[in-house]
Amino acid sequence: LPPTMASDLDRQIEQLKRCEIIKESEVKALCDKARDILIEESNVQRVDGPVTICGDIHGQFYDLKELFRVGGDCPETNYLFLGDYVDRGFYSVETFLLLLALKVRYPDRITLIRGNHESRQITQVYGFYDECLRKYGSVNVWRYCTEIFDYLSLSALVDNEIFCVHGGLSPSINTLDQIRMIDRKQEVPHDGAMCDLMWSDPEEIDGWGISPRGAGYLFGSDVVQSFNNTNGLTLIARAHQLVMEGHKHMFGDALVTVWSAPNYCYRCGNVAAILELDEKLTKTFKVFEAAPQDARGVPSKRVTPDYFL
Repeated sequence: LPPTMASDLDRQIEQLKRCEIIKESEVKALCDKARDILIEESNVQRVDGPVTICGDIHGQFYDLKELFRVGGDCPETNYLFLGDYVDRGFYSVETFLLLLALKVRYPDRITLIRGNHESRQITQVYGFYDECLRKYGSVNVWRYCTEIFDYLSLSALVDNEIFCVHGGLSPSINTLDQIRMIDRKQEVPHDGAMCDLMWSDPEEIDGWGISPRGAGYLFGSDVVQSFNNTNGLTLIARAHQLVMEGHKHMFGDALVTVWSAPNYCYRCGNVAAILELDEKLTKTFKVFEAAPQDARGVPSKRVTPDYFL
């Protein structure tokens, strides 16, 4: 990065780390730079270990700070985030922009893939749209961010053997090459392969089942074994489902769910976890609780009069 761009980014990162928003013009410039980086990434983005894998964050900014306290700061720690940066929490704007600024500043030290909430439709229902409107007084920032969502990778592959995705598998995908063929630069579709990667869940069943979520599928142990064998994988790492203990292995050790939003929605009472993989891909889970009350800001009250909304 040119020195002036790096120092601008460093200032914005420091500001965002204080949970302060950056200017709308800075968001636009940041998104433009991010697009140039993300457009080069594969649908199955290669990631080298050691790396720390993180699950859903959902706008819980102070808990993201706790995650970095526990896992180490970026760029010292190499991070892979599995999506769902926004919605439900109070600070989706600051959370997503901080992660995006880190991506632009240290593109080789942080990988961001897409979750089912990185979508225009979902964010209009679950909070991010309203938050952008409230904090900026217009929908422009929401537009810039949702455009970037379309460029996020669909999955990642750690050292050619650990497949990382937000949700899970799809009945229309048997090989990683089939994922590589998807045209990802679009809103998350209602069905099909791209949708399934973001919406599906593992379940103790045989084969495929209907998902209670209304999108994606349920997939069983046999599906995972077959997918892992076909693609030479040792593990599928995914997020998407609240786990009270922060992490959960299924189907022997063939799949793991990682959940990184402690006390989800500020009321679920769960702990969170991140998954550290060393250079030999040995797994260590770091479990953490919600940031203490005194470390939290007060959610900012409406700054725009009601008649703008």
